[in-house]
Amino acid sequence: MTKPPRKPSKPLLRDDAPIRSRPRRRRDPAQPNLPLDPMPDRIEPCLALLKRKPPKGDDWVYEIKWDGYRLAVHIEPTGIRILTRGGHDWTDRFPTIKLAAMWLPVGTAILDGEAVVLDEQGRPDFGLLQQSLGGRGGKKMSSDAIFMAFDLLYFDGHDLRKSELDVRRHLLEDLVMPASGQGDIRLSEEIEADGEQLLASACEHGLEGIIAKRRDAPYRSGRLGDWLKIKCIQSDSFVIVGYERSTVARAGIGRLLLAARKGKKLVYVGGVGTGFNERNAYELREKLDGLITSTPAAVVDRKGAIFVKPKLIAEIEYRAWTDDGKLRHASYKGLRDAADEVVVYELG
Repeated sequence: MTKPPRKPSKPLLRDDAPIRSRPRRRRDPAQPNLPLDPMPDRIEPCLALLKRKPPKGDDWVYEIKWDGYRLAVHIEPTGIRILTRGGHDWTDRFPTIKLAAMWLPVGTAILDGEAVVLDEQGRPDFGLLQQSLGGRGGKKMSSDAIFMAFDLLYFDGHDLRKSELDVRRHLLEDLVMPASGQGDIRLSEEIEADGEQLLASACEHGLEGIIAKRRDAPYRSGRLGDWLKIKCIQSDSFVIVGYERSTVARAGIGRLLLAARKGKKLVYVGGVGTGFNERNAYELREKLDGLITSTPAAVVDRKGAIFVKPKLIAEIEYRAWTDDGKLRHASYKGLRDAADEVVVYELG
Protein backbone atom coordinates (compact mmCIF):
# COMPACT_ATOMS: atom_id res chain seq x y z
CA MET A 1 0.00 0.00 0.00
CA THR A 2 1.35 3.42 -0.97
CA LYS A 3 2.21 5.64 1.96
CA PRO A 4 0.63 9.10 2.04
CA PRO A 5 3.08 11.95 1.46
CA ARG A 6 4.69 13.41 4.55
CA LYS A 7 3.43 16.77 5.67
CA PRO A 8 6.12 19.43 5.48
CA SER A 9 7.40 20.51 8.83
CA LYS A 10 7.09 24.14 7.79
CA PRO A 11 4.63 25.74 5.41
CA LEU A 12 6.01 26.22 1.88
CA LEU A 13 4.58 29.70 1.61
CA ARG A 14 4.82 32.18 4.42
CA ASP A 15 3.65 35.75 4.56
CA ASP A 16 6.67 36.91 6.48
CA ALA A 17 9.44 35.67 4.10
CA PRO A 18 9.63 35.29 0.31
CA ILE A 19 10.94 32.04 -1.13
CA ARG A 20 14.38 32.25 -2.73
CA SER A 21 16.50 29.61 -4.43
CA ARG A 22 20.12 29.13 -3.52
CA PRO A 23 22.62 31.34 -5.37
CA ARG A 24 23.88 29.59 -8.51
CA ARG A 25 27.48 28.46 -8.18
CA ARG A 26 29.94 28.37 -11.06
CA ARG A 27 30.71 24.93 -12.43
CA ASP A 28 34.01 23.49 -11.21
CA PRO A 29 36.19 22.84 -14.35
CA ALA A 30 37.64 19.78 -12.63
CA GLN A 31 34.19 18.23 -12.26
CA PRO A 32 33.65 15.34 -14.75
CA ASN A 33 31.18 15.86 -17.57
CA LEU A 34 27.72 14.39 -17.42
CA PRO A 35 27.36 11.00 -19.13
CA LEU A 36 24.98 12.40 -21.78
CA ASP A 37 26.42 13.80 -25.02
CA PRO A 38 25.53 17.36 -26.06
CA MET A 39 23.20 17.45 -29.04
CA PRO A 40 24.96 18.73 -32.19
CA ASP A 41 23.41 21.80 -33.77
CA ARG A 42 24.13 20.34 -37.22
CA ILE A 43 25.99 17.34 -38.66
CA GLU A 44 27.65 17.35 -42.06
CA PRO A 45 26.17 14.35 -43.93
CA CYS A 46 27.96 11.20 -44.96
CA LEU A 47 27.94 11.14 -48.77
CA ALA A 48 27.98 8.17 -51.13
CA LEU A 49 30.87 7.65 -53.54
CA LEU A 50 29.83 6.78 -57.11
CA LYS A 51 30.93 3.33 -58.32
CA ARG A 52 30.16 1.41 -61.50
CA LYS A 53 29.55 -1.97 -59.80
CA PRO A 54 28.31 -3.06 -56.35
CA PRO A 55 31.00 -4.22 -53.90
CA LYS A 56 31.23 -7.89 -52.96
CA GLY A 57 31.41 -9.50 -49.52
CA ASP A 58 29.48 -9.79 -46.28
CA ASP A 59 30.87 -6.46 -45.04
CA TRP A 60 28.29 -4.60 -47.13
CA VAL A 61 24.54 -4.09 -46.80
CA TYR A 62 22.25 -2.54 -49.41
CA GLU A 63 19.37 -0.08 -49.66
CA ILE A 64 17.37 1.48 -52.48
CA LYS A 65 18.73 4.82 -53.71
CA TRP A 66 16.06 7.44 -53.07
CA ASP A 67 15.77 10.27 -55.60
CA GLY A 68 14.91 13.33 -53.53
CA TYR A 69 16.30 15.97 -51.16
CA ARG A 70 18.73 14.92 -48.42
CA LEU A 71 17.45 16.10 -45.03
CA ALA A 72 18.30 15.81 -41.34
CA VAL A 73 15.33 15.78 -38.96
CA HIS A 74 16.26 17.16 -35.52
CA ILE A 75 13.92 16.27 -32.66
CA GLU A 76 14.94 18.68 -29.92
CA PRO A 77 13.56 19.69 -26.50
CA THR A 78 12.40 22.97 -28.02
CA GLY A 79 10.74 21.44 -31.10
CA ILE A 80 11.48 20.04 -34.56
CA ARG A 81 14.05 21.32 -37.08
CA ILE A 82 14.42 20.01 -40.62
CA LEU A 83 17.73 20.93 -42.27
CA THR A 84 18.86 20.48 -45.88
CA ARG A 85 22.20 19.01 -46.82
CA GLY A 86 23.65 22.51 -46.93
CA GLY A 87 22.26 23.46 -43.50
CA HIS A 88 19.25 25.50 -44.63
CA ASP A 89 16.22 25.35 -42.33
CA TRP A 90 13.30 23.95 -44.33
CA THR A 91 11.12 22.97 -41.36
CA ASP A 92 8.15 25.00 -42.56
CA ARG A 93 8.36 23.52 -46.07
CA PHE A 94 7.69 19.96 -44.86
CA PRO A 95 4.75 20.30 -42.42
CA THR A 96 3.67 16.64 -42.62
CA ILE A 97 7.21 15.38 -41.92
CA LYS A 98 7.46 17.81 -39.00
CA LEU A 99 4.18 16.55 -37.54
CA ALA A 100 5.24 12.93 -37.96
CA ALA A 101 8.53 13.68 -36.16
CA MET A 102 6.62 15.13 -33.20
CA TRP A 103 4.86 11.77 -32.74
CA LEU A 104 7.99 9.61 -32.75
CA PRO A 105 8.51 7.91 -29.36
CA VAL A 106 11.78 9.66 -28.53
CA GLY A 107 12.85 12.70 -26.52
CA THR A 108 15.78 13.85 -28.67
CA ALA A 109 17.08 12.46 -31.95
CA ILE A 110 18.70 13.31 -35.30
CA LEU A 111 17.48 11.25 -38.26
CA ASP A 112 19.33 11.20 -41.57
CA GLY A 113 17.32 10.50 -44.69
CA GLU A 114 15.73 11.69 -47.91
CA ALA A 115 12.51 13.59 -48.64
CA VAL A 116 10.77 12.04 -51.63
CA VAL A 117 7.46 12.12 -53.48
CA LEU A 118 6.30 8.74 -54.75
CA ASP A 119 4.57 8.20 -58.09
CA GLU A 120 1.58 5.93 -58.66
CA GLN A 121 3.86 2.89 -58.75
CA GLY A 122 5.46 3.81 -55.43
CA ARG A 123 8.72 4.97 -56.99
CA PRO A 124 10.46 8.21 -55.98
CA ASP A 125 10.05 10.95 -58.59
CA PHE A 126 12.35 13.97 -58.27
CA GLY A 127 10.22 16.01 -60.68
CA LEU A 128 7.11 15.50 -58.54
CA LEU A 129 9.07 16.55 -55.46
CA GLN A 130 10.19 19.77 -57.14
CA GLN A 131 6.65 20.53 -58.28
CA SER A 132 5.32 20.01 -54.75
CA LEU A 133 7.81 22.63 -53.49
CA GLY A 134 6.97 25.14 -56.21
CA GLY A 135 9.88 24.45 -58.57
CA ARG A 136 13.47 25.63 -58.27
CA GLY A 137 13.60 28.59 -55.90
CA GLY A 138 9.95 28.04 -54.98
CA LYS A 139 8.72 28.62 -51.46
CA LYS A 140 5.73 26.28 -51.34
CA MET A 141 5.11 23.79 -48.55
CA SER A 142 5.01 20.15 -49.62
CA SER A 143 2.30 17.99 -48.12
CA ASP A 144 3.08 15.17 -50.56
CA ALA A 145 6.67 14.56 -49.46
CA ILE A 146 7.53 11.74 -47.07
CA PHE A 147 10.82 11.16 -45.25
CA MET A 148 12.71 7.92 -45.85
CA ALA A 149 14.96 7.55 -42.79
CA PHE A 150 18.15 5.53 -43.29
CA ASP A 151 20.33 6.47 -40.31
CA LEU A 152 20.10 7.59 -36.68
CA LEU A 153 22.88 9.92 -35.54
CA TYR A 154 21.67 11.00 -32.10
CA PHE A 155 19.26 9.21 -29.79
CA ASP A 156 17.95 10.29 -26.37
CA GLY A 157 21.09 12.07 -25.25
CA HIS A 158 23.61 9.80 -26.96
CA ASP A 159 25.75 10.70 -29.98
CA LEU A 160 25.77 7.57 -32.16
CA ARG A 161 28.27 8.64 -34.80
CA LYS A 162 31.06 6.47 -33.39
CA SER A 163 28.80 3.42 -33.26
CA GLU A 164 28.78 0.88 -36.08
CA LEU A 165 26.07 1.07 -38.72
CA ASP A 166 24.47 -2.16 -37.42
CA VAL A 167 24.02 -0.56 -33.97
CA ARG A 168 22.54 2.65 -35.38
CA ARG A 169 20.19 0.72 -37.65
CA HIS A 170 18.97 -1.49 -34.78
CA LEU A 171 17.86 1.60 -32.85
CA LEU A 172 16.36 3.23 -35.95
CA GLU A 173 14.27 0.13 -36.76
CA ASP A 174 12.67 0.31 -33.31
CA LEU A 175 11.83 3.98 -33.82
CA VAL A 176 10.47 4.24 -37.39
CA MET A 177 7.80 2.23 -39.18
CA PRO A 178 8.74 0.13 -42.25
CA ALA A 179 8.70 1.59 -45.76
CA SER A 180 5.55 -0.43 -46.51
CA GLY A 181 3.63 1.62 -43.93
CA GLN A 182 1.57 4.74 -44.53
CA GLY A 183 3.33 7.24 -42.26
CA ASP A 184 5.11 10.39 -43.37
CA ILE A 185 8.36 9.12 -41.82
CA ARG A 186 9.29 5.63 -42.98
CA LEU A 187 12.25 3.31 -42.72
CA SER A 188 14.53 2.86 -45.73
CA GLU A 189 14.93 -0.87 -45.27
CA GLU A 190 18.17 -2.79 -45.61
CA ILE A 191 18.07 -5.57 -48.18
CA GLU A 192 20.02 -8.79 -47.75
CA ALA A 193 20.88 -9.72 -51.34
CA ASP A 194 23.63 -10.09 -53.88
CA GLY A 195 24.57 -6.58 -54.97
CA GLU A 196 24.53 -7.23 -58.70
CA GLN A 197 21.18 -9.03 -58.56
CA LEU A 198 19.67 -6.23 -56.47
CA LEU A 199 20.96 -3.59 -58.90
CA ALA A 200 19.45 -5.48 -61.84
CA SER A 201 16.11 -5.71 -60.01
CA ALA A 202 16.17 -2.00 -59.11
CA CYS A 203 16.85 -1.05 -62.72
CA GLU A 204 14.10 -3.36 -63.94
CA HIS A 205 11.60 -1.59 -61.66
CA GLY A 206 12.60 1.86 -62.90
CA LEU A 207 14.52 2.93 -59.78
CA GLU A 208 17.59 5.15 -59.82
CA GLY A 209 19.95 2.58 -58.31
CA ILE A 210 21.18 1.20 -54.99
CA ILE A 211 23.34 2.25 -52.04
CA ALA A 212 25.96 -0.02 -50.42
CA LYS A 213 27.12 0.64 -46.84
CA ARG A 214 29.80 -0.92 -44.65
CA ARG A 215 28.23 -2.75 -41.71
CA ASP A 216 30.98 -1.91 -39.23
CA ALA A 217 31.62 1.70 -40.26
CA PRO A 218 30.99 4.67 -37.95
CA TYR A 219 29.18 7.70 -39.35
CA ARG A 220 31.80 9.92 -40.98
CA SER A 221 30.91 13.20 -42.70
CA GLY A 222 32.01 13.62 -46.30
CA ARG A 223 32.53 11.30 -49.26
CA LEU A 224 35.02 8.80 -47.78
CA GLY A 225 33.89 5.49 -49.28
CA ASP A 226 31.93 4.05 -46.32
CA TRP A 227 28.84 4.47 -48.49
CA LEU A 228 28.75 3.75 -52.23
CA LYS A 229 26.10 4.55 -54.86
CA ILE A 230 25.60 2.44 -57.96
CA LYS A 231 23.19 3.88 -60.53
CA CYS A 232 21.07 2.21 -63.19
CA ILE A 233 21.33 5.22 -65.44
CA GLN A 234 24.00 7.78 -64.76
CA SER A 235 22.63 11.03 -63.39
CA ASP A 236 24.72 14.09 -62.58
CA SER A 237 24.48 17.85 -62.26
CA PHE A 238 25.70 20.19 -65.02
CA VAL A 239 25.77 23.96 -65.45
CA ILE A 240 23.51 25.43 -68.14
CA VAL A 241 25.66 27.80 -70.20
CA GLY A 242 23.22 28.45 -73.04
CA TYR A 243 20.42 27.14 -75.22
CA GLU A 244 19.28 26.84 -78.81
CA ARG A 245 15.89 28.06 -79.94
CA SER A 246 13.35 25.91 -81.75
CA THR A 247 10.16 26.82 -83.59
CA VAL A 248 8.48 23.50 -82.78
CA ALA A 249 9.68 22.57 -79.26
CA ARG A 250 7.84 23.54 -76.07
CA ALA A 251 8.62 27.11 -74.97
CA GLY A 252 10.95 27.41 -77.93
CA ILE A 253 13.81 25.51 -76.25
CA GLY A 254 15.39 23.18 -78.74
CA ARG A 255 18.42 22.22 -76.71
CA LEU A 256 20.14 23.18 -73.47
CA LEU A 257 23.91 23.63 -73.65
CA LEU A 258 25.70 22.06 -70.68
CA ALA A 259 29.10 22.36 -69.02
CA ALA A 260 31.06 20.49 -66.36
CA ARG A 261 33.81 21.80 -64.12
CA LYS A 262 37.48 21.20 -64.80
CA GLY A 263 39.44 22.93 -62.08
CA LYS A 264 38.23 26.53 -62.03
CA LYS A 265 36.92 26.43 -65.62
CA LEU A 266 33.68 25.28 -67.22
CA VAL A 267 34.01 22.87 -70.14
CA TYR A 268 31.22 22.27 -72.68
CA VAL A 269 29.99 18.65 -72.57
CA GLY A 270 27.16 18.73 -75.10
CA GLY A 271 23.48 19.38 -74.88
CA VAL A 272 20.11 17.94 -73.99
CA GLY A 273 16.89 18.28 -75.95
CA THR A 274 14.57 15.75 -74.29
CA GLY A 275 12.90 15.35 -70.91
CA PHE A 276 10.99 18.65 -70.90
CA ASN A 277 7.27 18.83 -70.23
CA GLU A 278 5.06 21.81 -70.94
CA ARG A 279 5.20 23.19 -67.41
CA ASN A 280 8.92 22.96 -66.71
CA ALA A 281 9.83 24.10 -70.24
CA TYR A 282 8.05 27.45 -69.83
CA GLU A 283 9.43 27.97 -66.30
CA LEU A 284 12.91 27.19 -67.60
CA ARG A 285 12.59 29.54 -70.59
CA GLU A 286 11.55 32.39 -68.29
CA LYS A 287 14.62 31.86 -66.09
CA LEU A 288 16.97 31.53 -69.08
CA ASP A 289 15.77 34.73 -70.71
CA GLY A 290 16.59 36.62 -67.53
CA LEU A 291 20.21 35.41 -67.67
CA ILE A 292 21.10 36.07 -71.33
CA THR A 293 24.64 37.40 -71.82
CA SER A 294 26.99 38.08 -74.70
CA THR A 295 29.91 36.45 -72.85
CA PRO A 296 29.91 32.64 -72.96
CA ALA A 297 30.90 30.86 -69.73
CA ALA A 298 32.43 27.98 -71.74
CA VAL A 299 33.76 27.53 -75.26
CA VAL A 300 30.77 26.33 -77.31
CA ASP A 301 31.05 25.81 -81.05
CA ARG A 302 27.35 25.96 -81.91
CA LYS A 303 25.92 28.39 -84.45
CA GLY A 304 22.92 30.32 -83.19
CA ALA A 305 23.63 29.51 -79.54
CA ILE A 306 22.17 31.90 -76.98
CA PHE A 307 24.50 32.17 -73.98
CA VAL A 308 23.36 32.60 -70.40
CA LYS A 309 25.12 33.35 -67.14
CA PRO A 310 26.13 30.07 -65.40
CA LYS A 311 23.57 30.36 -62.61
CA LEU A 312 21.30 27.37 -63.28
CA ILE A 313 22.27 23.76 -62.53
CA ALA A 314 20.38 20.95 -64.26
CA GLU A 315 20.11 17.32 -63.24
CA ILE A 316 20.76 15.23 -66.34
CA GLU A 317 20.36 11.51 -66.99
CA TYR A 318 22.65 10.00 -69.59
CA ARG A 319 23.85 6.59 -70.79
CA ALA A 320 27.54 7.19 -71.44
CA TRP A 321 30.22 9.58 -72.72
CA THR A 322 31.39 9.91 -76.33
CA ASP A 323 35.08 9.66 -77.21
CA ASP A 324 35.29 13.44 -77.53
CA GLY A 325 33.86 14.06 -74.04
CA LYS A 326 30.17 14.69 -74.77
CA LEU A 327 27.10 13.23 -73.08
CA ARG A 328 25.28 10.39 -74.88
CA HIS A 329 21.50 9.91 -74.77
CA ALA A 330 21.01 12.75 -72.31
CA SER A 331 17.63 13.59 -70.78
CA TYR A 332 16.66 16.61 -68.67
CA LYS A 333 15.32 15.79 -65.18
CA GLY A 334 14.96 19.24 -63.63
CA LEU A 335 16.78 22.15 -62.04
CA ARG A 336 18.62 21.60 -58.78
CA ASP A 337 18.05 24.02 -55.93
CA ALA A 338 21.04 25.95 -54.61
CA ALA A 339 19.88 25.15 -51.07
CA ASP A 340 20.63 21.48 -51.75
CA GLU A 341 24.36 22.33 -52.08
CA VAL A 342 24.52 20.29 -55.26
CA VAL A 343 27.94 19.35 -56.66
CA VAL A 344 28.50 20.06 -60.36
CA TYR A 345 30.08 17.17 -62.29
CA GLU A 346 33.85 17.52 -62.39
CA LEU A 347 35.90 16.17 -65.29
CA GLY A 348 38.95 14.10 -64.39
